[in-house]
Amino acid sequence: MIQKATFAAGCFWHVEAAFRQIKGVVSTKVGYTGGTMKSPSYEDVCTGKTLHAEAVEVAYDTGIISYEELLKVFWETHDPSQLNRQGHDVGTQYRSAIFYHNEDQKAAAIKSREKEQKRHKSRIVTEIKPAKEFYLAEEYHQKYLEKRGASTCNIR
Repeated sequence: MIQKATFAAGCFWHVEAAFRQIKGVVSTKVGYTGGTMKSPSYEDVCTGKTLHAEAVEVAYDTGIISYEELLKVFWETHDPSQLNRQGHDVGTQYRSAIFYHNEDQKAAAIKSREKEQKRHKSRIVTEIKPAKEFYLAEEYHQKYLEKRGASTCNIR
């Protein structure tokens, strides 16, 4: 069965590239979610006024990979103790967040955050929120690193 998962962990180029490499991930899309503005542009989101996060929507095959395994990738992809930033990227649009699509995902996300907190010296600031409308980012952002022959941009 194909299901959706949505994660925000800093610049969406890096996060999308990490998930695209995982067996069982059927597709990825980068976009904006969690805010208030309808149909924001990249420029809108960069102002910080939309309250949207740069996020990745992951379609995955539950017969090949579990949501819990996706959560492991999420935690490994960024520093969840950084409030509204990852590397040189600063602003609410770069916050760490898990946007759940059902109650099972919510429970798994909370459990994984608690487990991850035990491994971190600093407090984890990752939000766990219900998924809202996901606004697709501009085409030039989709598979950005792949289009440029890069598999990742290491921000940690």
